[in-house]
Amino acid sequence: MRRAGLYLEVAGYNLKIIFANKFIFFLLGAVAFYILITVIDLLNPETYFSEADLYNLLLFPGLLIIFYPSTFGIQNDVDTRMIEVLFGIPDYRYKVWFVRLINIFILVYLILLSLTFFSSVALIPVPVFSFTLQLMFPVFFMGALGFMLSTVIRNGNGTAAVLVLTGLIFWISSGILGENEWNIFLNTYRFPDALTQTMWQEMLFYNRLYLTVGIAIALLAGLFRLQKREKYV
Repeated sequence: MRRAGLYLEVAGYNLKIIFANKFIFFLLGAVAFYILITVIDLLNPETYFSEADLYNLLLFPGLLIIFYPSTFGIQNDVDTRMIEVLFGIPDYRYKVWFVRLINIFILVYLILLSLTFFSSVALIPVPVFSFTLQLMFPVFFMGALGFMLSTVIRNGNGTAAVLVLTGLIFWISSGILGENEWNIFLNTYRFPDALTQTMWQEMLFYNRLYLTVGIAIALLAGLFRLQKREKYV
């Protein structure tokens, strides 16, 4: 019970850090974008909303929500001198930042789950949990990439600029790659006419596998770089 209470206390502290500073503005911006597009579609009776359209609609808010905590987390710790405290905790990389990243991912998942549920009621019925899970692959990948870049650049604004540029490159390349397993933003619900169902499912499997491996590599690389104390203190 005592250990569970300690974990809850650490989780609560990390949530306070996540919600600090400018995160609320990114959250409000994501929700405002979603509401605006949803209202426009609801007011237009000729609009046909498909699952593929909903996937694209929810993808942007997810990327916007995870953007700030993943790119500015290290910068916030440095500015508040919390980074010095973290380096004094044995095995801190596993107990503090990993827990914080898990909290960020869970928070983003719950927010998108809420938006998906509302969309399922207002726009088009979709399996809420599985639909949200599919969104998490590219969102978590960009979040893990932002975290890794923040440990390399060690500056929030610089990390944000590089991540935005990288995201634009991925987005432009998605139009070039189309329905391809290497497409970071591959739309799970846009079934191509040129492929059979078996081929499409195999492509989706490898796409999600590559993203999962990329998430793991980015997180491990970021946690490993946090061991170099002299670069941050």
